[in-house]
Amino acid sequence: MPNTTTALTDTEVKQAKPKSKEYSLSDGKGLAVRVKPTGTKTWIFNYQHPITKKRTNLGFGVYPDVTLARAREKRADARALLDKGIDPKQHKTDSLVAEQVAYSRTLEAVTNQWYGLKLSKVKKATADKHLEILRNHVLPVLGQKPIREITPLVMQRVLRPIEARGALETVKRLCRTVNEIMTLALNSGYIDANPLTHIAKVFITPAPKHMATIKPERLPELMQSLASANLMLTTRCLVEWQLHTMTRPSETAMATWDEIDRDKKIWIIPAERMKRGIEHVIPLTEQTLALLDTLESIRGNSDYLFPSHRGHGKHANVQTANMALKRIGFKGELVSHGLRALASTTLNEQGFDSELVEVCLSHVDKNRVRKAYNRSDYLERRRVLMQWWSEHIELAATGNMSVAAGARNLKVVG
Repeated sequence: MPNTTTALTDTEVKQAKPKSKEYSLSDGKGLAVRVKPTGTKTWIFNYQHPITKKRTNLGFGVYPDVTLARAREKRADARALLDKGIDPKQHKTDSLVAEQVAYSRTLEAVTNQWYGLKLSKVKKATADKHLEILRNHVLPVLGQKPIREITPLVMQRVLRPIEARGALETVKRLCRTVNEIMTLALNSGYIDANPLTHIAKVFITPAPKHMATIKPERLPELMQSLASANLMLTTRCLVEWQLHTMTRPSETAMATWDEIDRDKKIWIIPAERMKRGIEHVIPLTEQTLALLDTLESIRGNSDYLFPSHRGHGKHANVQTANMALKRIGFKGELVSHGLRALASTTLNEQGFDSELVEVCLSHVDKNRVRKAYNRSDYLERRRVLMQWWSEHIELAATGNMSVAAGARNLKVVG
């Protein structure tokens, strides 16, 4: 007859008294409770290693913290691993390491990883803007929380107060950015699924906002206000340059003299300064060349077309045009980015090819094949469009005299 072990009862384990030497009470199938002279009772699971075949002990914890029933559950789990050829002791060590690694992968740690990748895809200023909003609203509360514990309810507790005060655009941006971070965590193997994929759907959707702009018929009013306002000449030139070239505020404010090719009558904005990371070539009109003459006369030793009035070799602030438009009476009606919308509306109303207008605005053609095919073909056609736009601006300024018109009309007396 084979030896059989009678299963323990909880009473037997509870009433087991310490002796002068350590002894064990077996529950069978490798499980035993070890009673030490101090009275401490420890659960031990003895098994044969699936590879080396050596006998090995695995601790299951101390009684009564680990009950008899719980010790048997642990034995069943360990035997299930052995059936699969897995050493339960090594599995426990690996699980603990994985647990420690998981807890070290906090939202802040993964955010830093995301930021490093973001810098390779967008401008630093854009990446910094996203990081700043996270630091202002999310990271102070959830930064040290393991990424795997970021659930929809956890995120809602942070975002609901922001929604309640009406900052719906902020909530929208945070949902988008946090989703990027969670997707990175998923693709990096830190989590098994992104629980925040649809988090934005539980918040109020902000009403779409358009850049404040004016109707085309108000262009003469804008030019008159520019002419009569007490603005620095550089600032007025900056606003007119942005209006004529249809560029973004930062593209104008950071323009450098070495980007200008007077012989070819073009302004080449390098890829790193463009929103989409693609070089943009702008034909220069008679009016923009006249503006360059004015700027050249007050250039000094600056590398920038529009140097900061504070000096120190810096370019003008990207908000300079916005501040100027407010000062001349267009607060709430027109922002500097809205000058592009003004140009687009006017040109489309005048029947210009809408696709050509989009190229002038440096909007990326989603059809990559068409974009590659048309890249050089559009330049001369754009010269015609840009010259019409400059002349339209000059006509709107008649009687008010824009800087460009004034510079063009100056005659050299011999």
